[in-house]
Amino acid sequence: MSPAVDRSGPVDQRPGHEAVPGSQGGRRDGRRRHGSRGGRGGRGGERSMVPEATFTSYYGRPVVKPSPWENDIPAYLFLGGLAAGSSLLAAGADLTGRPALRTTGRLGAITAISLSFVALVHDLGKPSRFVNMLRVAKPTSPMSVGTWILSAYGPLAGLAAAAEIVGRAGSLPAPLRLPVKVLAACGRPAGVGAGLVAPTVAAYTAVLLTDTATPSWHEAYRELPFVFVGSAAAASGGLGMVGAPLHEAGPARRLAVGGALLELAAEHRMERSMGITAEPLHQGRAGTLMRASKVLTIAGAAGTALFGRRSRVAAALSGAALMAGSACTRFAVFEAGQASAKDPRYTVVPQRERLARRQAEQDAAAGVTGGTVEAT
Repeated sequence: MSPAVDRSGPVDQRPGHEAVPGSQGGRRDGRRRHGSRGGRGGRGGERSMVPEATFTSYYGRPVVKPSPWENDIPAYLFLGGLAAGSSLLAAGADLTGRPALRTTGRLGAITAISLSFVALVHDLGKPSRFVNMLRVAKPTSPMSVGTWILSAYGPLAGLAAAAEIVGRAGSLPAPLRLPVKVLAACGRPAGVGAGLVAPTVAAYTAVLLTDTATPSWHEAYRELPFVFVGSAAAASGGLGMVGAPLHEAGPARRLAVGGALLELAAEHRMERSMGITAEPLHQGRAGTLMRASKVLTIAGAAGTALFGRRSRVAAALSGAALMAGSACTRFAVFEAGQASAKDPRYTVVPQRERLARRQAEQDAAAGVTGGTVEAT
């Protein structure tokens, strides 16, 4: 996830201080006080002079500011996951003697992470802002941790890819032979190191999103890391199927199908646990992208399972579908978050539900305490 500063407005989470929009000077539950004169109805036969108010934003503005990020960020999310899964697949291919799959994974990883950095720097405006994040290390900050993860992963993936390239070089001048030999020898340690760091690269971007106050991102904190990891596995497995011959692509097929199943299962559970904030995932551009993601992922996984072992063309098409589905997932989650921040309902309703649960827990605790005291 981008180390760009998240400028979305914070939500006050202190007990009894939920940020509920309403008219100035109104009650905390968003309803105005009713007049006590005139008409019939209401208490004592009186009719309310003011209709019930519905929650809205202050002065017509969103309660939570939408993120200033643009399409660079979901592209960054997708490419980072693709790079991570490819490094993991390349490390396994290297250790099991699958050179074509190893080459596909290593070169795919460095290409994807390089494009990911390009998208990130374009969002930041200038590379120095990324470098400035390295001046401190804050374990409590997902942005800081993510910056250090990328700083560890990038050089390892680059060294593994460089070793792959020089390993295919022909005859070289005498002065270059020793450096090239040393670089080629670094390929396996660097590749294994990149594979070990890869899972954190695939998952930490989900933590960055859910750590913000954007409703649809924040409410998905339980399952979104699993969605992103599964999506990264499906995409990287798909890339391995595109680039490797059938007799070497067995691990890529298994990774692709397993990742697709994990992604679909985690998405289903996520949408059920998010409550009202799952609505943006089914509406507008986000809804279109999410439906496309599910269709492409299911089709890619089915094609891999049914035809991936017998036909190189079917394997390549299935792999491309899985990669496209993974990209649609990232863009759908991004668009849903932006939409949820613009509608105050997705901020207010979850806050009221949290207040109600908190009050119910306090009442239950008070009832238990009172019953214990009375029995004593």
